Amino acid sequence: MKASEIRKMSAKELDKKLLELKDELFKLRFQQAINQLDNPMRINAVRKDIARIKTVQRDIELHGANS
Repeated sequence: MKASEIRKMSAKELDKKLLELKDELFKLRFQQAINQLDNPMRINAVRKDIARIKTVQRDIELHGANS
């Protein structure tokens, strides 16, 4: 997911996507713990997407929705 795509989302969509990604990360970590994980690089991708969303949310918080 690209930052430009994230910036186009509304605040509610960002919250929803963040919850989905956190849930996916939990499931991936669980799969890794029981050695059922097919693509270990997906964990890194999900973590970066979470960080991107949190960064955009913080930017909106500091500068308002019009930035």
